[in-house]
Amino acid sequence: MKDYAVNKIRNIALAGHNGSGKTSLAEALLYKAGASDRLGKTADGTTVCDFDPEEIKRAISINTSLAAFEYNDMKINLLDTPGLFDFAAEMIEGIRASDTVMITVSAKSGVKVGTRKAYAEAVKQNKSKMFVVTKIDDKDANFFNVFTDLKTVFGPTVCPVVVPVISGGQIVSYVNLIEMKAYKYDGKGNPIETDMPTAEISEKFEYRVDGLVAAVSEAVAETSDELMEKFFEGEPFTQKELIDGIHDGMNRGIITPVVCTSAADLSGIDMLLKEIELLLPAPDEVAAEEATTSSQDVIEVPCSKEDPLSAYVFKTVADPFVGKMSFIRINSGTLKANSEAANSRTGSSEKIGKLYTLVGKKQVEMPSASAGDIVVASKITANTGDTLSDASRVVEFAAMEFPRPCYSMAVKAKAQGDEAKISASMQRLTEEDPTLTYSQNDSTKEQILSGLGEQHIEVAAAKVKSKFGVDIELTVPKIAYKETIRKKVKVQGRHKKQSGGHGQFGDVWIEFEPCVSDELVFEEKIFGGAVPKNFFPAVQKGLEESVKKGVLAGCPVVGLKAILVDGSYHPVDSSEMAFKTAASIAYKEGVRQADPVMLEPIGELNVIAPDDNTGDIMGELNKRRGRVLGMEPVEHGTTKIIAEVPEREMHDFAMYLRQTTRGMGSFTFDFLRYEQLPANLLAEVISTVNSEE
Repeated sequence: MKDYAVNKIRNIALAGHNGSGKTSLAEALLYKAGASDRLGKTADGTTVCDFDPEEIKRAISINTSLAAFEYNDMKINLLDTPGLFDFAAEMIEGIRASDTVMITVSAKSGVKVGTRKAYAEAVKQNKSKMFVVTKIDDKDANFFNVFTDLKTVFGPTVCPVVVPVISGGQIVSYVNLIEMKAYKYDGKGNPIETDMPTAEISEKFEYRVDGLVAAVSEAVAETSDELMEKFFEGEPFTQKELIDGIHDGMNRGIITPVVCTSAADLSGIDMLLKEIELLLPAPDEVAAEEATTSSQDVIEVPCSKEDPLSAYVFKTVADPFVGKMSFIRINSGTLKANSEAANSRTGSSEKIGKLYTLVGKKQVEMPSASAGDIVVASKITANTGDTLSDASRVVEFAAMEFPRPCYSMAVKAKAQGDEAKISASMQRLTEEDPTLTYSQNDSTKEQILSGLGEQHIEVAAAKVKSKFGVDIELTVPKIAYKETIRKKVKVQGRHKKQSGGHGQFGDVWIEFEPCVSDELVFEEKIFGGAVPKNFFPAVQKGLEESVKKGVLAGCPVVGLKAILVDGSYHPVDSSEMAFKTAASIAYKEGVRQADPVMLEPIGELNVIAPDDNTGDIMGELNKRRGRVLGMEPVEHGTTKIIAEVPEREMHDFAMYLRQTTRGMGSFTFDFLRYEQLPANLLAEVISTVNSEE
């Protein structure tokens, strides 16, 4: 594939609700443009973009895949992103590398939560947007209901461009409102020009065409004063004015065109390719991206081949055969194979080996790639979010913002000795996916894998097995309970043993009392040498080892102060070991008498949810023993609920919130403090902790 000029490149992210037809649309575009010789199907696992074994098995997109193809002397980089919320990082990465977000909306089900999320992310990242109404050939499709829905939800920027002519529930033809021409399609998806619709073809369609033409004209008129003046004078716009107006309006975010297609029979795919060429902004037309220089100055980096190299690593893939593959969007200059570039995060130089463009899993080697293009480099050390620059101008682009992990599972190796392999494979996976974390819980000593949902964690486990050959078991993480005391006691610990020769003797009196400390607080108030000083460290050590296990459920003991006040010793039989054992005896007896209680971790919960769901969520938090501390409005009809909730009640909250809010809700949960466990739960918790041992 040749090196294209910046104005001949189009970077498009396909986004939208799960099942709205993104991968099928990519398949149809690739087939129609001649980049693929067959029309694959998601259900059969034969599509270009869903080639990962897990994607084929589950019949869903899990990863953002790159499919580059040539059309009319242009290079189109298509980034097919997943619609499932568990894989939100992939969508964010795909949108970051694109200039236009093509949002698919099913003609059967209309605007869904995934549609809103894709649109919101496109707005957040300042990308131009286009709606593609898919599955238009389905018997339950209703284009005009979906179009009305789009106008209602996303406002007056929504502008029709290609619409169907429907008569008796059947699609008769497709009207291109820019060309003002109608087309039918043969069995192979080839267009045949036909007559524009009349009232005889569809009772209300002539009125609809007039209304839709007026909607297009009104949207275009908003793009400049000259066009607005012409619109008010009642003059029709020329085809060039319509194209230029929509192109400009898309780039400025004030027009969102709507087209309709069927990936199954290829209807409208040729028109969509035309709109990609004519309406979508090229990389050099979008606003210059801001970057920070090594001297911390903020500069604008226009998309120009003449400027020094600056490129952004927007995605990383851990491939066990090829090694790490880094997906790079070039913002300026030229990136050449077998060259070097400065990594602004590490300050080191990256050795760039081979460069590729991808068509799904097919790799096409490239000698170089220029500003505006997307390319893949293998075996470089850069991570997702790193900036590569020419050494003469080192800059750093802003990092992407990803949702925080909210669902965790404990990880164990199924086979003994695989722990090191798991650690290495998890390191590769967390490099690949910024919304996955893998760490050890210091209290329970479990290895914890955290992600955005149940399916996210399951897929990560499946990848560990398929890519790195390690079988892992996922279990619900243990809660890091602790124990403490509530009253002051004074007890004796006496250890005496005689077994011929030297015996063992240690005798201590220790006061135990509550205090505010996570560590044992040890003091000595011995008078008159009742216990020699050289045995004090042994007493302290005995207590420090003992507090690792409490008397209720064997959990660590906190908030404990021990004061050595008295004791006795034997000049021959006393030893450090004897006093250590005596301290341990005193501990067990003392803590038992000091009204021991269990403590559970409490976290601060911040939930952002639609206003309609706040009542349900607060009711649910009460059931989960939560305390709602307050509510505050957030933008776009959403509310933040702030609460304190026991960690014990939070394991499946991510699933509950997603179900209740249909995916619109999000939350963060951070450890706050420990509180006493209610007495009615004590027996259950002790039983659970003991069974986990």
